[in-house]
Amino acid sequence: MALNYIWIAFFLIAFLVALIKLIFFGNAEVFPAMIQSTFDMAKTGFELSLGLTGVLTLWMGLMRIGEKGGVVAIISRFISPLFTRLFPEVPKNHPVFGPMVMNFSMNFLGLDNAATPLGLQAMEGLQELNPKKDTASNAQIMFLVLNTSGLTLIPLSIMTYRAISGAANPADVFLPILLATYFSTLAGLITVAIYQRINLLNKTVLLYIGSLTALIAFALYYFTSLPKDQLETVSSLISSLILFSIIAAFVFMAFRKKINVYDAFIEGAKDGFNVAIKIIPYLVGILVAIGVFRTSGTMDIVVGGIREIVALFGANTDFVDTLPTALMKPLSGGGARGMMVEAMDTFGADSFVGRLASVMQGSTETTFYVLAVYFGSVKISKTRYAVTAGLIADFVGILAAIFIAYLFFH
Repeated sequence: MALNYIWIAFFLIAFLVALIKLIFFGNAEVFPAMIQSTFDMAKTGFELSLGLTGVLTLWMGLMRIGEKGGVVAIISRFISPLFTRLFPEVPKNHPVFGPMVMNFSMNFLGLDNAATPLGLQAMEGLQELNPKKDTASNAQIMFLVLNTSGLTLIPLSIMTYRAISGAANPADVFLPILLATYFSTLAGLITVAIYQRINLLNKTVLLYIGSLTALIAFALYYFTSLPKDQLETVSSLISSLILFSIIAAFVFMAFRKKINVYDAFIEGAKDGFNVAIKIIPYLVGILVAIGVFRTSGTMDIVVGGIREIVALFGANTDFVDTLPTALMKPLSGGGARGMMVEAMDTFGADSFVGRLASVMQGSTETTFYVLAVYFGSVKISKTRYAVTAGLIADFVGILAAIFIAYLFFH
């Protein structure tokens, strides 16, 4: 629904701005340019979608190998003790923990398509425990906010779009995205814990959060200590090494379980091809709207105004061109994805703007979409503080993305 209004607004606002330019400034080129942009962006969207086919086919095949090799099961066993503390209203060993843990595991590995059905199953299980069927329970809010914060180990779709857009190393945003999503998830967790009065100083919780925080702090310390001319090279090397190690682990574990690795790859690869084809109309639709919006000059007006305000405080303004992605992210995943692609297309995939837009896209999930789908599936109309907590996580994730991108890429 949000994307529907955004799409309409882009066209109507662009039309009004172009009309003002024509009537008051005599700019007769603006409307022909807008029409041309619809053809250009439609072509760009189609070419991107076709380019996605190969990369998605590869990675979703690899992910299926990992899934069948037992990676998800290992992650599930690892985080189960933490979940029993974060969801005190859910009885210990309740069956709903199964789909909940699997949902987070799938999201962690970047398997969004597989995660959604499990998330809906988890919501149904939590709804059975919910005494007020029209009002979100504490457990449901915690579950959704942790979902919207979007902690992801492998940002598959973003690396895919970067590869198609010509990035020299599509995985160079791997570590920055992991760091940004960590801060987003931590902010969401703390916010909900304050609302629900959950004791995050519990030994088990501290062990999990403390260990992850220590790892993140060490990573930030290490990368901030590197000379600027070495930072990008080292982070790129580490990102690529970690990713390839994960792939090797997937293959090894599947081989150890006597899984037919090649058949598993083909099974997942077929899904990747289908997903790439399904993306075409959505990507074309949002890119055409964004192209018209930018060609009319509206995007320049909005971004220019924000840049002037930032400059008044003496701050660096290089990040301003990525704000359309940041502002769109809580409202529409497709819209934010389109903004990211458009930023890479305009400024270059390896530019600071292109990289920061990619990190922003990976820093959180789409809050309003997740809330609408998950709460809507169990007919919950009173969401309490879920939106507030989700938006706080989004805000922290975006701020973290900006800071980390300056550290790694500026």
